Amino acid sequence: MASFAAIPADALPDRKRLPLAFDPAELVADLARIERDPWQPHFVRDNYRGDWSAIALRAAAGETHPIRLIYANPTATDWVDTPLMARVPAMRAAVAALECPVHSVRLMRLGAGAAILPHDDLDLAAEAGRARLHLPVSTNPHVRFVLNGVPVTMLPGELWYLRLSDTHEATNEGDSDRVHLVIDVLANDWLRAMLRA
Repeated sequence: MASFAAIPADALPDRKRLPLAFDPAELVADLARIERDPWQPHFVRDNYRGDWSAIALRAAAGETHPIRLIYANPTATDWVDTPLMARVPAMRAAVAALECPVHSVRLMRLGAGAAILPHDDLDLAAEAGRARLHLPVSTNPHVRFVLNGVPVTMLPGELWYLRLSDTHEATNEGDSDRVHLVIDVLANDWLRAMLRA
């Protein structure tokens, strides 16, 4: 695994739309198949207000507790798909298109009127070897995601890298939920090449 010392901190962007795209209608159809399944409120309650919840499609092997299923445990070494992954073929295909080791995969919902407060996530930077990718499934024009003080507009079907070890926040002032497929991966040469391109 790379370290900050191995890659200069300024070598990679803090955000990048990756050159992969997925059919928004198929992603929404997948969401409809499982959106009535139980969603788990995010466990760091100080970081948000309103509804910020998740449902696990891939989790650390052996986990069964609802909170641990949605936790992207940085110390876990073995990851497995949950039974829900079999019910979402478009999302499963999107994950399979990634040419890097995939750890956790979650759907994360920011409800209408909800907000994720400014915070940072330790070591979620390609420079540190771990990266978080966002694939918007549903959104609305009143969703605002801000990274390092600058808004990032992400549309359904687009795949984005965000360096979330930096300060970020989000608000949903619309009347519909924002749902992203959130994929934690190991940052390998394939991903770094796309970030540098």
